[in-house]
Amino acid sequence: MLALSPLLLEHTLEIADQAGNFLVDFYTPSVQHDLTIQTKQDNTPVTSADLFLSQFLIEQLTALTPDVPILSEESCKIPLQDREHWAEYWLIDPLDGTQQFINRTDQFSILITLVQHNKPVLSITHAPILKTTYYAMQGFGAYKKQHNKIEKLNNQAQPQQRRIKIAVGVGGIAQKIQPLLNPNYQYEFLVYGSSGLKSGLVAEGICDCYVRIGKTGEWDTGAAEILLHEMGGSVFDFAFQPLTYNQRESFINPNFVMVANAEFDWQNIFQFNSH
Repeated sequence: MLALSPLLLEHTLEIADQAGNFLVDFYTPSVQHDLTIQTKQDNTPVTSADLFLSQFLIEQLTALTPDVPILSEESCKIPLQDREHWAEYWLIDPLDGTQQFINRTDQFSILITLVQHNKPVLSITHAPILKTTYYAMQGFGAYKKQHNKIEKLNNQAQPQQRRIKIAVGVGGIAQKIQPLLNPNYQYEFLVYGSSGLKSGLVAEGICDCYVRIGKTGEWDTGAAEILLHEMGGSVFDFAFQPLTYNQRESFINPNFVMVANAEFDWQNIFQFNSH
């Protein structure tokens, strides 16, 4: 089992930075990278940048920790019987927000998570175009680095006396969420890209929560789990239960909520059971 240490985190941050430099090259029209776009079986896009970064991250993490298996969104066809006994593994999404990348919104990121005993314990969410990195490690805290300035992320104030700010994805998700909300509160929606970056908005207090309706994979949420846990937040499904990691044949998450303050009475806000 890897020992969680500042050195391990530092090495992983370096790998994320290197991957981010390659991603900038793919994103920059003047740099000669042929960007091909294909559609996967689940009708989501995958680009040559996703595939290149997946291979790069696998190679670099293997070199860093040779005995730790790696599960990437782009190479995840590993049956449960082959992985259910893993004590630890790296969980990566080489390009979280591929559609945002294609649409050139700048709102996409690289997600790297270390999972031990089915719990995320170290993570990095790196958005190279935004020059923003969120990172956390169990017992170490949660941090945001932007333009080389590092800020520790702390527990957020409870949102009782004002509008509750909710991060959502594109595609009319806000209209789907509105009926699930307690009408006695006021709400403000922020539409944003990459699932990982929306969790960052929650972690730094720009939003009180992020609500997701629709398909995501465990690689989309793993990084947020430890980031939010280390600053007093939480992640739960619509039954107010935690998400699971490497415990099912499928990697598809249920609908979920990420919150900045785990102590707030979110069961009073979200009326999931009445729908």
